[in-house]
Amino acid sequence: MTTIGPYTLSTVETGQFRLDGGAMFGVVPKALWQRRITPDGRNRILLNMRCLLIEGEGRLILIDAGVGDKYGTRFQDMFAIDHSNWTLSASLRALGFDMSDVTDVIVTHLHFDHCGGCSVRRSGVLLPAFPNAMFHVQAEHLAAALKPNEREKASFLPRNIHTLVDSGQLNLLDGPQGLFPGIDVMVANGHTTAQQIVKIGGADRTLVYAADLLPTTHHVRGPWVMSFDVRPLVTLEEKARFLKTAAEEKWRIFFEHDADTIVADIKLTERGITAVCARPLNEAF
Repeated sequence: MTTIGPYTLSTVETGQFRLDGGAMFGVVPKALWQRRITPDGRNRILLNMRCLLIEGEGRLILIDAGVGDKYGTRFQDMFAIDHSNWTLSASLRALGFDMSDVTDVIVTHLHFDHCGGCSVRRSGVLLPAFPNAMFHVQAEHLAAALKPNEREKASFLPRNIHTLVDSGQLNLLDGPQGLFPGIDVMVANGHTTAQQIVKIGGADRTLVYAADLLPTTHHVRGPWVMSFDVRPLVTLEEKARFLKTAAEEKWRIFFEHDADTIVADIKLTERGITAVCARPLNEAF
């Protein structure tokens, strides 16, 4: 854990899964990306589902919630979902909290690996996993998720989305804004419509939860953009602006999906912008 202003921040690991390496790196040849990350026999690379817990100002705020455990064996096999080391509930308990203690969940976007853990099945009924929390989602993103394009249809699972819509616990946001004191949401549109990037800033330290704008440290490199992105050229532009600011303002970047790196700095070198000084959250500053 680490502190920023009035907040204590903790890493919450919720499990691991695998996605096709070619899809994760788009036009980058396999000969290049496999030097950095080794695929399995089905060409899938290992990814974490890493969330961030923020405690302070009378709130317990969780950013994203992992994939959850509502899926059948075919789905679990396709994505190699692995909860053997971590689950959302167990990680929260290890920090001294229960699901009912969470007051707010900032959902960066509604793809299943980010919002699946927001709901649970009890006695055959889907219910919010956090009974006392408000779920903060961009209104424009929700609209896109409810009427998904063909590229994203498989990622927007109706059972995840409608459970939140029907809960009465959904707070719809309109664009970038300050959500809580010292906690701002920025909006990016390359990966999906109105994805939220969360910035936690104090007087002398800033941590940014980059979500799928930068799913891993490998994606810091300019052309390394996912095929999953609905607007890859927009991602390139958004990423360039984000990384320039991150380097200039010395933001620490929190990586949601990187299996090896939790936090890193962004540095401008002679060979371009790169991620450096990988470390755990408690050594972020």
